[in-house]
Amino acid sequence: MRASGTFTVADFTPAQVPSPPIETGTPVGVATMTKSYEGEVAGRSATLFTAAYDQATATGTYVAMESFEGTLRGRAGSFNFAHAASTVGDSREGEYFVVVPGSGTGELAGITGTGGITVDSDGTHRIWFDYRLGH
Repeated sequence: MRASGTFTVADFTPAQVPSPPIETGTPVGVATMTKSYEGEVAGRSATLFTAAYDQATATGTYVAMESFEGTLRGRAGSFNFAHAASTVGDSREGEYFVVVPGSGTGELAGITGTGGITVDSDGTHRIWFDYRLGH
């Protein structure tokens, strides 16, 4: 099944973590995020976000672990999903997106699958899940 929707970032808070003991050309940062979702994907998420990113050139890579609570096509529950990508200017490369096996609750228990995120030219953030529900 596929469920899609849009999301907005409600909060992005940099987290204080020790600097890595190795200096690189792009520093690593950590933040927490909260997001709100609308559409066939409706609800909210809490995210742990790690990135090595150069703001000046819009170049870098992020890795995120999200805990989602809400509905997919009307089925209520919660689950975790992980995603990562690299950006070089306007392009998005090396994308990874997976639902964490065994993380589903409620009517989303047994969920597995993949998905993706895109950003429209007007800044609209879109998400979709291609998923299965187990027993």
